[in-house]
Amino acid sequence: MRRKAPASATNLAESVYRVLKSDIFEFRLLPGTGFSENEVAARARVSRTPVREALFRLEREGYVQVHAKSGWSVRPLDFELLDHLYDLRLVLETAAVQRLCATRPTPSLDGLARIWLVAPRGRLTDGARVARLDEEFHATLVESAGNPELGRVHQSITERIRIVRRLDFTHPERIVYTYLEHGQILRAVLARRSARAVQLLASHIEASKAEVRKISLHRLHLAHIDSRS
Repeated sequence: MRRKAPASATNLAESVYRVLKSDIFEFRLLPGTGFSENEVAARARVSRTPVREALFRLEREGYVQVHAKSGWSVRPLDFELLDHLYDLRLVLETAAVQRLCATRPTPSLDGLARIWLVAPRGRLTDGARVARLDEEFHATLVESAGNPELGRVHQSITERIRIVRRLDFTHPERIVYTYLEHGQILRAVLARRSARAVQLLASHIEASKAEVRKISLHRLHLAHIDSRS
């Protein structure tokens, strides 16, 4: 009987990365919580090498931070900073939508229509998948405006708010609202109704910002209670 080949370092690092990221997203690792590479390695039953690779990847994505003498910690949630990033995101997306409405519709908008302008029975219900599609929706609007620098800055903001933004899709009703609101925004853009598109976009982003703050604070509160029990 042939022995199973050991998992590669890359696969081990990917596995550790996914577990840690899930722990952060689900608040099993609370913002501000400190931990060491040895602790992670012991829990995952791997060496420190794949753990370090996973942690540096999470650091690049903005989820954890390294400390010279005390190991690692989950980045604290800075709601004031998040509000500023959401505000900047609105400025960028508004500029993109205005440019889109002033030009001919691009083929990329047809792709968005196939995803978001569907009957209720054709909608996805998996929060993680809808979260990814939500990011792609807004990124496509910006990229379609034809300004690469606009897209670059927007992508940076997207990465920095991802940890809380995806909480918006943990409630089924938020998924429903996202389909409805994306559909309204897209129809307004395709009809070149700039003022209407901007108004809908602003309402959509403000609602998302308020919701993720509320959900984040609630999840943190529950997680702190669980950690004391």
